[in-house]
Amino acid sequence: MQPTTLILGLGNVLMTDEAVGATVVRRLALQSDPDGPLRFIDGGTLSFTLAAPIGDCPRLVVVDAAVMGDAPGSVRVFEGEAMDRQLRAHAKSVHEVSLSDLMDIARLTETLPAQRALVGIEPAYVGWGDRLTADVEAAVPAAIAAIRELLARWG
Repeated sequence: MQPTTLILGLGNVLMTDEAVGATVVRRLALQSDPDGPLRFIDGGTLSFTLAAPIGDCPRLVVVDAAVMGDAPGSVRVFEGEAMDRQLRAHAKSVHEVSLSDLMDIARLTETLPAQRALVGIEPAYVGWGDRLTADVEAAVPAAIAAIRELLARWG
């Protein structure tokens, strides 16, 4: 079966809560049918090479640490235009390319997934470390549940 939905986890696994996107995607992949309609990618700290997989799937779910001004461990889903607004408002990145850049590439190449969402998890701390903080670790099941709910709604 050709994957129809890309689940893309972002973040640096050496930077405490910045690793939450990769953690959520890894755990969700372990719970999912490997032959199902989902494709899982740990996108690390982003690269232009992610433009092709984003364009290959009509649906995209990005999971990332997101500073939203909420309590640490809070999970929010930004869907469609709300995702686009969130990325434009917080487009700063120290990486080679930002998620906003990748979405712009998809727009320009007419491969922007029609259904797209950002699952943001508020970090408690981003600094050197190989473990999530307690608040963010506790949010991982809620983020997985939010993704499952989104996918169920998308059909």
